[in-house]
Amino acid sequence: MKSLTAADPETKSIDLMKENLAALRALFPELVTEGKDGVAVNLDVLKQLVGDKTVTDAEEKYGLNWHGKRRARQLALTPSTGTLRPCPEDSVDWDSTQNLMIEGDNLEVLKLLQKSYAGKVKLIYIDPPYNTGKDFVYPDNFRDNIGNYLELTGQTGEGGKKLSSNTEASGRFHTDWLNMMYPRLKLAMNLLRKDGAIFISIDGNEASNLVAVLNDIFGEENSIVSAVWEKRVSPANDAKWFSSDHDLVVIYSKNKEAWRPNKLERNDEQLSNYKNPDNDPRGPWNSATYTCNKSKDERPNLYYPIRNPNTGEDVWPKETAVWKYGPDVTAQQEKEGRLYWGAEGKAAFPRAKLFLSEMGNVVPRSVWSYDDVGHTQEATTDLKMLFDGNQVFDSPKPVRLLKRILELGCSAPDELVLDFFAGSGTTAHACFSRAAEGIATRFIMVQLPESIENGSFSNISEITKERLRRAGKKIREEWEEMKNADEIRSRAKEGTLALDSSPLQQAVTSSVLSQQPDTGFRVFKLASSNIRAWEPDRDKLAETLEASIEHLKTDRTEQDILFELLLKLGLDLCVPIETKKITGTKKQAHELHSIGGGTLLVCLSPAIPQADVEPLAQGLVAWHKELKPAGETTVVFRDSAFADDVAKTNLTAILNQNGLETVRSL
Repeated sequence: MKSLTAADPETKSIDLMKENLAALRALFPELVTEGKDGVAVNLDVLKQLVGDKTVTDAEEKYGLNWHGKRRARQLALTPSTGTLRPCPEDSVDWDSTQNLMIEGDNLEVLKLLQKSYAGKVKLIYIDPPYNTGKDFVYPDNFRDNIGNYLELTGQTGEGGKKLSSNTEASGRFHTDWLNMMYPRLKLAMNLLRKDGAIFISIDGNEASNLVAVLNDIFGEENSIVSAVWEKRVSPANDAKWFSSDHDLVVIYSKNKEAWRPNKLERNDEQLSNYKNPDNDPRGPWNSATYTCNKSKDERPNLYYPIRNPNTGEDVWPKETAVWKYGPDVTAQQEKEGRLYWGAEGKAAFPRAKLFLSEMGNVVPRSVWSYDDVGHTQEATTDLKMLFDGNQVFDSPKPVRLLKRILELGCSAPDELVLDFFAGSGTTAHACFSRAAEGIATRFIMVQLPESIENGSFSNISEITKERLRRAGKKIREEWEEMKNADEIRSRAKEGTLALDSSPLQQAVTSSVLSQQPDTGFRVFKLASSNIRAWEPDRDKLAETLEASIEHLKTDRTEQDILFELLLKLGLDLCVPIETKKITGTKKQAHELHSIGGGTLLVCLSPAIPQADVEPLAQGLVAWHKELKPAGETTVVFRDSAFADDVAKTNLTAILNQNGLETVRSL
């Protein structure tokens, strides 16, 4: 039985540097060699392999460079030794929800999510600090990320340090922002599905640098668009130069050939263009020109007369703008009554009738009006109403904006959405709202517990969680009201109940109301690993050795350890967990946990006497056969639980003989 320690790869997040090196070695074995400090990559050979004719111009290349870029890349590649501790007491619908709210530094959280969620996220939306000189910039210039995070947020030491703003006076204004964003975007890209995309809100301060960084990480070929969001209803007349009335939403895909935005339903303005002046039985229609921009010389087959059925005259197109279709298509259009000759039937040229009933949804445009997606004033007002008139958060995004982004980026049920700058939680609120409309998406929100001066809340993540509670409750209540109204209408239609003047008159379909929306979320908090690291006190070596017999920290719960196993073994944090008890020879009950239908079997009993080894092992074998997991099963025990190595060896042997070959201890 192999014991897992803090130094083992299984107890850390994925080692991206090791993974990259392995991929490089698989593609080009001749690149990887040995240097004075270990593994080295021969850059000259790499340049030759890719046909680089400027091998000697090592320092001259196109792209964005800044002081600290190498360190920022290194931060993304350095594994995290942290974990996520479950907080059921802060959560809503812990046992049934598929949504996650994680409190912690998003750099460390993104590392910890790599094993479980790499290549599984359909849509990422973030609203990072705009770098206006007042925004908080995450401090990444430290060695121990977890230790520094705990100190900054007041979880160790004397209440934490003050998180400072990034001012232009620092001399590293853009550099600090780039060093903060680069490793996070690098890690985020790994989480995206092949057909996934990232949407990033930004203003003009760092828009060009953001695009350059995204080109570096995602590739310029995967750039989609920088959409313009009209965020203000009225201008800011106190602006020194221009009133800043818009922000950008920069969109990149993981793979441009695999990703397409979903088309949108027509809005009221677009629908108003469809009318039915001739009472066509096919319903409202709009018209389009029947000519194209090609000349008679370019398309001679499209230069022919069309007879106006109302006047009997032959109508020829202009020689510089011939008909859009050939004679056969036009004949079919005439037969089906799809050519329109004006209200009096005497127009100079026909137009094509486009019926609304035959039209699909429309391609999204790159300018988003506040009429369609909301504005900043609306967002502030809505959030204040949710918090009983109190303004708890500055500059939230409107829910309608996030619903539009979800509409563009998610199409199938239960697709995963990630926002690692969650702020007040608008993205999660929008997911709840869409779930109530019958369009379910899962989400992962990540927010730093940044201290704020607010009488009601001590930090931003507390606001995020409270918004999710309030928004989820409100949306669930509205859904219940609509469901009741739908039942009333159904009974009235059957003749068993007369409709009264109930205020619940909004029409909804039974299919939308058939499944209760998931408006819950599981809360996790970033913390140091549950596995004790070897930190000897050389002045008290005997005491240190004795304390290190127990590998697991004594202040952690069994649930803490279970969820660290999920993370480190690459399982979903919302995977089902079943519990079963097996009684030993002395009536001692050993609690077993089955995770993911038997993918992981865990027993964390603090003591397993020699006499209990066989009944415990046989109980595990029987449960494993009952569960019938599809893949290989890993079995984990508490290392200090065994009386001696003989007990551990015997239990492992019984499990191995029954097909459970992967046995580990913590």
